[in-house]
Amino acid sequence: MGWKQKQILKGLLVIFIIAISVVSFWHSGINLGLDLAGGTHVVLEAQDTGTRQVDAQTMSALNRIIERRVNQLGLSEPRIQRSGDRRLIVELPAVDDPDRAIQVIGRTAQLTFRDVDGNILMTGEHLVDARSEYDQMYRNPVINFQLDSVGAQRFAQITRAMLGEPMQIYLDDEWLYTGTVESVISDRGQIRGFGSLQEAEEVAVLLREGALPVPLSIEESRTVGPTLGQVSIEQSLRAGALGLLLVGVAMISLYRLPGIIATITLGIYGLLVIGLLAGLQAVLTLPGIAGLILSIGMAVDANIIIFERIKEELRFGKTLRASIESGFRRAMTAIIDANLTTLITALVLAYFTVGTVRGFAITLIIGIFASMFCALIITRILLDFAYDLKVLKGGHNFVGARR
Repeated sequence: MGWKQKQILKGLLVIFIIAISVVSFWHSGINLGLDLAGGTHVVLEAQDTGTRQVDAQTMSALNRIIERRVNQLGLSEPRIQRSGDRRLIVELPAVDDPDRAIQVIGRTAQLTFRDVDGNILMTGEHLVDARSEYDQMYRNPVINFQLDSVGAQRFAQITRAMLGEPMQIYLDDEWLYTGTVESVISDRGQIRGFGSLQEAEEVAVLLREGALPVPLSIEESRTVGPTLGQVSIEQSLRAGALGLLLVGVAMISLYRLPGIIATITLGIYGLLVIGLLAGLQAVLTLPGIAGLILSIGMAVDANIIIFERIKEELRFGKTLRASIESGFRRAMTAIIDANLTTLITALVLAYFTVGTVRGFAITLIIGIFASMFCALIITRILLDFAYDLKVLKGGHNFVGARR
């Protein structure tokens, strides 16, 4: 394959990367965190009971169940994290009805079947599935539930003994439905009495994802308005645009045509990062924006190292082509080492921290990989193009390259 064919393939690679990034962003968009999109921040604390003390195993179970509940409710990009020995922090961006969501998420959700005197006949510990739907006869919202083999055998015994008698169904201490036992029921049953399918689905989620091992109390609940988030976005965009403009002016002033190439590379870097954030469904927060801005500085720094190495080679009397080759080769080690040390720190933060600090670390990691790719690959491709088009003719394109 000739030199020109290779350059064409490299150009197509750049176009492909830009296209993929734009399509990814257009298709998925970027998920905004609580501080940008608004939403609800809730602190839940686990409570000891007479039969169970809160420990690490209990907290892990609480975390898993609440996470499943939140996901089943279809809430947008929630974040759930441990805080201390017995607290969970739940953040729900852009929630339409935060009070209702909190009620569903933090409810103990212990299903019980009782007689008319309130005696507990059976709990929902043997429940394996619960789905909301409309019944076929009257089109009323119902929950169809299913029991495991042990629960089915026990429920059959209970309903056989209660034929013709009323049975009450409770969720925690809230009455759900009372119906007369008309036949023996084993593994499958139905709960009626819901005002809407949404109400039935919320209860079905609680039953399907399991009861909490211990009750939770709401220690803190606050709402971040979308207006505040919008102001933060606008301020961040203005700061980012101004920063990019100043960086572009500085690079062009220092390196002339290569500075223009570096500025173009920076634009491609921005598209690549946006595409990665959208494709990975990452949540962007204010600390995350700080991480991206930091990685922009690193991307510019990589270009400066490359250009300075090229200038040094030109001072040694090498041709421009040879200077570009050896300049990139000499700069690569320094760029990789500098980014690797930052990457290790970001990985440690991402693994051992939670919340906004972890968001900062993840966006920084994405920015590091994107900046290295753009500096070592995209900048090289654009410099080669400029050289082949005879736009980049000699050392006079690099300020200070000739003595």
